Amino acid sequence: QYQLVESGGGLVQPGGSLRLSCVGSGFRVAYYAIGWFRQAPGKERERVACISAGGTSTNYADAVKGRFSISRDNTVNTVWMQMNGLNAEDTATYYCAAWATSNCRSSLPGSWGRGTQVTVSS
Repeated sequence: QYQLVESGGGLVQPGGSLRLSCVGSGFRVAYYAIGWFRQAPGKERERVACISAGGTSTNYADAVKGRFSISRDNTVNTVWMQMNGLNAEDTATYYCAAWATSNCRSSLPGSWGRGTQVTVSS
């Protein structure tokens, strides 16, 4: 069974940091572009960051540029997102997702994890 499994969420104070992980279970993520998305209650899902299969291309939403960093190590089948300078607007459920291509696309990915909750609060 193919799955993406997120971890690393939690409660953090404003200004704090978290590192989210996304592991491919049952398949190799090395061949696929991976994105991080988030959705807060009452808001639309938002694309946060994306990384190509080889890791040579990344892009970020304007809201997180300079604060979040996406990376991957295909040898351990994992994609990470380092989140620094967190604020209350970053509170959301974060999902990783895979496109069936090596490059990020504007369309929604076809494979999704179940998400990990990030709450930024004092």
